[in-house]
Amino acid sequence: MSPKNNKIPKTAVKKQRKPKLAVWKFSSCDGCQLSLLDCEDELLAITEHIEIANFLEASREVVKGPYDISLVEGSITTPHDAERIHQVRRQSKVLVTIGACATAGGIQALRNFKDVKQFIVAVYANPKYIETLNKSTPIADHVFVDFELRGCPINKHQLIEVINAYLNGRKPNTPAYAVCIECKRRFITCELVAHGPTCLGPVTQAGCNALCPSYSRGCFGCYGPKETPNTSALSTYWTSLGVKDDELVRLFRGFNAYAEAFRKESEAHEK
Repeated sequence: MSPKNNKIPKTAVKKQRKPKLAVWKFSSCDGCQLSLLDCEDELLAITEHIEIANFLEASREVVKGPYDISLVEGSITTPHDAERIHQVRRQSKVLVTIGACATAGGIQALRNFKDVKQFIVAVYANPKYIETLNKSTPIADHVFVDFELRGCPINKHQLIEVINAYLNGRKPNTPAYAVCIECKRRFITCELVAHGPTCLGPVTQAGCNALCPSYSRGCFGCYGPKETPNTSALSTYWTSLGVKDDELVRLFRGFNAYAEAFRKESEAHEK
């Protein structure tokens, strides 16, 4: 006789949900988002473990939040941005800022040292239509940020490391030391000592694999200040070589001009 019930029980086995990743853009050039797309083969491996739920740079499809990880590119420069970042924070379990704009205000933060109204009048035919804040500020000035990934643009391998770390509940393993260490590892002769060009390598966080020094150029500080940067000592050394105050101001006012250490050093030499 056949058993009374020869069917497989309909006890539903729930498929484990992939963590949702969202990528958000504020005032920026999109370069850091492109670094994620530039991961190519690595990106395919990432999508096996996460769901890219909101990434308008790559797809118009948007999956509603909340999101497990949010990557935020860009600075806050308008009243609308200042409101929207709070909406992003409320939807995000972990919020990671990516790039110099999101972590230090970006190149657009150069306006912070002047009256932004002067630029508006000079650039736009109808300034009354321009709605902007007086300053360009990093995301951390507005909401709590779980991790800041520096760079202009970011290092794609560091980005993968950060995503992997949060998926596995550990601290991201990214360098806090100076670009000088990368120079030594590549056996690059110190440009600052041997040839004398202005180089921000001693006070800049590693991440670019000493790209500019490898072409006999001084570091431009794309990754922002390293931990405990001794900017005043570097300025003193440059001054001994004949570098003037106006040049020191220019050197520290690049992609990370409004990062605290660089900002304070530039202001110390501003007349």
